[in-house]
Amino acid sequence: MMRTLVAIFLCLSCILSGPMRAQDKTVVLYTSLAPTESGPLGKAFEKKTGIKVEIWRALSEKVVQRALTEHQAKRYAVDVIETNGPEMEMLAREQIFAELKSPYLGDLPANAIPKHRQWVPDRVNFFVVAYNTKKVHQEDLPLSYQGFLDQRWRGRIALEATDSEWMATLMKKWGEKVGAAFFQRLSDMRPDMRKGHVLLAELIAAGEVPVGLTVYNANAESLKRRGAPIDWVPVQPVVARPQGIGIARNAPNAKAAVAFVDFVLSPEGQQLLESMGRVPVSTKVSTHMNQFDYTLVDSAAVLDEQDKWNKEWDRLFLQK
Repeated sequence: MMRTLVAIFLCLSCILSGPMRAQDKTVVLYTSLAPTESGPLGKAFEKKTGIKVEIWRALSEKVVQRALTEHQAKRYAVDVIETNGPEMEMLAREQIFAELKSPYLGDLPANAIPKHRQWVPDRVNFFVVAYNTKKVHQEDLPLSYQGFLDQRWRGRIALEATDSEWMATLMKKWGEKVGAAFFQRLSDMRPDMRKGHVLLAELIAAGEVPVGLTVYNANAESLKRRGAPIDWVPVQPVVARPQGIGIARNAPNAKAAVAFVDFVLSPEGQQLLESMGRVPVSTKVSTHMNQFDYTLVDSAAVLDEQDKWNKEWDRLFLQK
């Protein structure tokens, strides 16, 4: 009886919410993008099109959880989802997205677009070396990751505590034999482990951590633009983590969803992201934040191999 009542309530919610939003010209966005960036992005789109953007923001795992729960209940509330690449791939495997067709796909690096095109990258996070400019001079930084194995860096470097995909990507880039030797020696350096990329960047800016090896350059750049004593360098090979955007297969306002995604991927939307310190994926937007070679994280492989790499990461860095 209770299940029946819940099902009726959810169906009524779908019936009521869909037409009202379509009539009101509103696109519903679920995202992990910070309010300081998602808010201005939504307002710029509204000013350009007259379509309002209703934003629900949470950490990526919460975005996935809500989207899956609603999908399984057949409560189609969301129009567009924007979050981390591996999480987008997870949702794609649940058939939550429609195939994405945009005139701006040609502006994206071809190797960055999944073959199924159920989502595409709209921004990237680069793993870079960030440092406190009052404690470390740029000319003293090694030109390669191997340079941080020198004993003079012991007690001065940190990693973000969940970055197993950074390790996995480098291991595949170098070959597992070379990669395994490097990460074992890096483990022996006893790097400081901090959970949260924003937190790690803030600790570097505060001087508590002199150097971070897995800082998102957007976070460091944002603090730098606000006058904090932090800067960053793209030590090769640079690993890039894609952030993606996709349109819900059962979007209540599909036309508005398409318009919003096109705006985000357009040079105008990508330039707006860049102005807020985010790294655009479009090749049409030139910025010092992406003018270097990089290796893109394979979001599908992250899902398929996450147990293997998480286990190795934990052994090396979290079980000391």
